Amino acid sequence: MLSYLYAFCDFLAIQVFFLFAWWMKFESPWGETGDHLTISRYYQWTLVYSAIVILLGVFLHFYSPKRKKTFAYETWKIVQIHMIGFLVLISFMFVYKEIDISREFLAIFITLNVFGTCLYRLWVKFFLRKVRKRGFNKQFVLIVGAGALGRRFYENLQQHPELGFEVVGFLDDFVAGHEYPYESYKPIIGKVSELEEVLARVLIDEVVIALPLNAYDKYGMLINACEKAGVRVMIIPDFFNYLPARPSFDNFAGIPLINVRDVPLDNLNNRILKRVFDLLFSLAAIVITSPVMLAIAIGIKLSSPGPVIFKQERVGFNRRTFAMYKFRSMKVSDQITADREWTVENDPRRTRFGGFLRRTSLDELPQFFNVLVGQMSVVGPRPERPHFVEQFKEEVPKYMVKHYVRPGMTGWAQSNGLRGNTSIPDRISFDIYYLENWSFLFDLRIIAQTLWKGLVNKNAY
Repeated sequence: MLSYLYAFCDFLAIQVFFLFAWWMKFESPWGETGDHLTISRYYQWTLVYSAIVILLGVFLHFYSPKRKKTFAYETWKIVQIHMIGFLVLISFMFVYKEIDISREFLAIFITLNVFGTCLYRLWVKFFLRKVRKRGFNKQFVLIVGAGALGRRFYENLQQHPELGFEVVGFLDDFVAGHEYPYESYKPIIGKVSELEEVLARVLIDEVVIALPLNAYDKYGMLINACEKAGVRVMIIPDFFNYLPARPSFDNFAGIPLINVRDVPLDNLNNRILKRVFDLLFSLAAIVITSPVMLAIAIGIKLSSPGPVIFKQERVGFNRRTFAMYKFRSMKVSDQITADREWTVENDPRRTRFGGFLRRTSLDELPQFFNVLVGQMSVVGPRPERPHFVEQFKEEVPKYMVKHYVRPGMTGWAQSNGLRGNTSIPDRISFDIYYLENWSFLFDLRIIAQTLWKGLVNKNAY
């Protein structure tokens, strides 16, 4: 029912945005006052656009339940649907030779639809969260398995009351009640073999199977019981600690396989979007900062002998090495020292002007050229020297996973203060979260967060 309501509200929203766009373009004090087509002619195409958007929403599963989805996912779907819808509308107008519709009106109309829909959906999401926190619009969950796996799921679910899920209890074959310190958890209401009976007498919306691998032979019976009762069922694999935040399934030789480390940037569309953004952003940054880079180059030449640009081998995408550019901030030394010595506080190799460049991150401006040629991205895990990569991959679990994506000038770790002389395991944790949860909006958030917190870094020696 909620899905139909969403579709109906989207239809109404498009009509409201049409009226507002019409007012802005043709009736506002700053609007067009000359001759133009009648409002009915414009509204005919608005109805066509409405139908296109609703059909696209259905086709792209936009109106399916989104209780478990993030707002970033919903925003991307809104942008995707309205951009595709706009292209389809333009195609229809071309076929029917509709050339008198104002292009400015269309630009206003589409912009209002994208931003307006995002705002009203955000309000709906906050409203539903408040309603669910007060105990309404609940979904009831039964956890099969009261061991460590089931308890962990229960604990995580309790931290998100806004999702509106309420655990009614557990099923388990080996314990009849929770031991200390878990006595406050919802009760164990039966054995695993009693699932069908429990579903018949208790209102359950979803069953979560949280059994160990040695209980694999029970899965068929549990799934059949749930489907017989018309109850959704989900399985938490006992090896989930080895899986990414969003595991995906592949199909090989007709057999479904779990992709242990799939990332959103494996998708071609996502890679193209990120690369186009990198090109546009790096070109704009190079043009805007060119006077600053020229001044820095002069400052380096006047402050110490040696080249302006310092090139250093770093490990990048798919473990391939590349030469990363920086403004030279230290006295010229042998390559082995540069590649294997960690910079420390009050490092004697650093020049006075170089210290200023490192603290303000201005020494990294030449990396926009690395972005331009495709060796780096604006946002991504920071690249490291081969000597330290070999060291860290033995000492830090999952360190090499960061190389599944292009390295960046800034990243999720750096925007959260993990720069310079900070914990490597903590950085890797942030890097893995980034590559598993990448979205275009996430990149924009990291860039904004980096600029908001400032480029001055107290740990950049």
